[in-house]
Amino acid sequence: MEEFSYDLKIPKDRIAVLIGKEGKIKKELEEEMKIAITVDSKEGDVMITGSDAISLYTTREVIKAIARGFNPEIAHLLLKQDYAFELISLDEYAKGRKNQQLRLKGRVIGEKGKCRRTVEQLTECFLCVYGKTVAIIGVIDYVPVAKKAISMILSGSPHASVYRWLERKRRELKRAEFKSIE
Repeated sequence: MEEFSYDLKIPKDRIAVLIGKEGKIKKELEEEMKIAITVDSKEGDVMITGSDAISLYTTREVIKAIARGFNPEIAHLLLKQDYAFELISLDEYAKGRKNQQLRLKGRVIGEKGKCRRTVEQLTECFLCVYGKTVAIIGVIDYVPVAKKAISMILSGSPHASVYRWLERKRRELKRAEFKSIE
């Protein structure tokens, strides 16, 4: 049987979250996905090995989500077939300037978390602003909508117009879902 592997690097402050209390999170992932996870706590290197390429890919996405700030329960949603993970780099919008990145993070989060919460509610996705990234986990149909909304906010669009666009998109998606049931 052929073995496949992935090497990942995760932030050192996220290693404990990946491993979990007494190794619980890591163990659950290994058992559920029938793979092996090796973690180098000093360097932040993670190696995933196994014989099923799809399980490895899915596990890699879960680990990337945990590394980008999601709590393991939300990251676990990626084990479901109809969920996706998307990562937006602030470098694409801030050109590496630290104060610019802080401003952009502030725009995505909004006052008292209002923007983030609104985007999450209107797209039924989870958002996480961590380091130089904004990560999204959600149902496959909604993730591109959330990504576009975040992109609009990062590009400087007024929050109110992004919310209106999101409400219109949500109605379209709900209508499409309803028609597919008929």
